[in-house]
Amino acid sequence: MATMGQCYYNETIGFFYNNSGKELSSHWRPKDVVVVALGLTVSVLVLLTNLLVIAAIASNRRFHQPIYYLLGNLAAADLFAGVAYLFLMFHTGPRTARLSLQGWFLRQGLLDTSLTASVATLLAIAVERHRSVMAVQLHSRLPRGRVIMLIVGVWVAALGLGLLPAHSWHCLCALDRCSRMAPLLSRSYLAVWALSSLLVFLLMVAVYTRIFFYVRRRVQRMAEHVSCHPHYRETTLSLVKTVVIILGAFVVCWTPGQVVLLLDGLGCKSCNVLAVEKYFLLLAEANSLVNAVVYSCRDAEMRRTFRHLLCCLCLRRSTHKSVRYTPSTQTGTSTRIMLPENGHSLMDSTL
Repeated sequence: MATMGQCYYNETIGFFYNNSGKELSSHWRPKDVVVVALGLTVSVLVLLTNLLVIAAIASNRRFHQPIYYLLGNLAAADLFAGVAYLFLMFHTGPRTARLSLQGWFLRQGLLDTSLTASVATLLAIAVERHRSVMAVQLHSRLPRGRVIMLIVGVWVAALGLGLLPAHSWHCLCALDRCSRMAPLLSRSYLAVWALSSLLVFLLMVAVYTRIFFYVRRRVQRMAEHVSCHPHYRETTLSLVKTVVIILGAFVVCWTPGQVVLLLDGLGCKSCNVLAVEKYFLLLAEANSLVNAVVYSCRDAEMRRTFRHLLCCLCLRRSTHKSVRYTPSTQTGTSTRIMLPENGHSLMDSTL
């Protein structure tokens, strides 16, 4: 029986799982095999896709601009998430019981750090897009130092949330506070993590909504002087499509997991969170694959760079051929808004 104030640093993983009521299997069940098979597939796709994005940004000088530093950081965070989930897949099922407490915290910390960095970078991208649109500023003229500080801030926050559980925000000294989904973590940690992600989503909704209405007003104002050129209607539709895809992807991938985290964090005894936790975590991990598609692969210039890299890889070309990249005037996720004034463009906003 647990004594008030007593700590259990020398206990096994099984002790904490039994305390929380989470089953710790001693053999591979069909459910475990399915989860690991799906997890390995998603992890490999996440790794390959985000490696390709990072290689494209590094190899194409047109992407050596501050806004692409954020996209590169998003790919790096998602690549890290792929590695963390791959590590989880090799240390789950019956192998969980063989982990030390430090090994379990390492497994959990890798996941928490990488996913926090990914979510925080999504918010940083939204903030920079908002700033560039409102300031009528080209993305290529974004302050380099500001973007670097944003990236540093993202990783400081991510490392903080990832390391805290192992050092203080655990339940090794308070067994009654242990969560069911993560039996070594305090329920309050899960609740804070879920609420933080919800806050990020609400901020993203606010930012992209403000961008949308601002751009729509500008387009309508221009349409009064340019006899309803179809380009302006296409701009609005493209902007709506981009905002829906960005926010929709976040909701689909993250909401289920955040709901069960919050329910567990609030101590809902009647909620069967353990029945779906592994699948919802897999869905959250899939967001690292979706991010690459939404933020990078829909860009025509990025796709051309991908083709170039893949062709070089497949054909094993030894000669370094100079390839001229022609800038695209409008891409899948790029909404180029030309506001004519004295024959010059006032805004070129990549959304």
